[in-house]
Amino acid sequence: MNEKAVAGGPSANPPAAPPAAPDLPLPGARRFSLVALVRACRPRQWLKNALVFAAPAAAGVLGTAQGLLGALIAFVAFCLAAGGTYLLNDAADVEADRRHPRKRHRPIAAGLVSVRLAWIVGALLVVLAPVFAGLSGDWRLPAVVVGYLALTFAYTYWLKHEVVVDLVAVAGCHVIRAFAGAVAVDVPVTSWFLVVISLGSLQLVAGKREAELRAAAGGNSTRAILAAYTPGYLSGVRMMSSGAMIVTYCLWALNDHPGPFYGISIVPFLLIVLRHNLLVDRGVGEEPEELALRDRPTQVFVALLLVSLAFGIYLP
Repeated sequence: MNEKAVAGGPSANPPAAPPAAPDLPLPGARRFSLVALVRACRPRQWLKNALVFAAPAAAGVLGTAQGLLGALIAFVAFCLAAGGTYLLNDAADVEADRRHPRKRHRPIAAGLVSVRLAWIVGALLVVLAPVFAGLSGDWRLPAVVVGYLALTFAYTYWLKHEVVVDLVAVAGCHVIRAFAGAVAVDVPVTSWFLVVISLGSLQLVAGKREAELRAAAGGNSTRAILAAYTPGYLSGVRMMSSGAMIVTYCLWALNDHPGPFYGISIVPFLLIVLRHNLLVDRGVGEEPEELALRDRPTQVFVALLLVSLAFGIYLP
């Protein structure tokens, strides 16, 4: 036997490594996973659910305890529904999202939230949404939430592949949100309200598709339906919708409304529409909710619109 080996010299076999320590989670891993899961529900896009407050505010009942409670129940129900559908959609589209320069950073595509967990939590939220809506005490609100979910899933698995229909389907989701607010507080929905909301929703969707189409020119899109559109067509839909909406809003504001504030509200309303069209022409608009959160002129115009309408509704 080699003496150096026995003595532990250079040719000696190294001692066996100690057993590896168990793979314990980092102290903040649990909290980080929860944060990633919440991010996967896209809370910024819940801003669109604020449409449920439109009808109660226009009817002048948002200042009452019952009206505010009903609108809040509708808002939370739609946030649950939206969060659940976002999780399910991103779980289904995870491979396509990983090829998109922006969507690959979403928690599920980035691997921060497992696909299995997204399916489970998404399904739970979808079931919980109409159940929570039932707290309103009116069966119509859960029915509207179920209708919203049905349209959302129809869009995800079918309608988003149909040219033009996909625009109307997404706009329809916005209209359902606004209609849910009226149902939640049991106020009638006027034709003026529905037309303005419908045209405004179509303008936003057309602008979103137009911005996505421009981004797709650089190979940055995974939405196949974009190939069926042209920038000129989408721009035409956007301009047609915004023009018709402005006319409709002016007729509503000037029709049988005492006091000057409804008429004054036309000015900030017009500024909001014109600002959105300008931003879309500049190539911004793929995420409309980001405009409301980051564009300061838009925020100022919206604030002026809300103040003028509040004066018109609540002042005698």
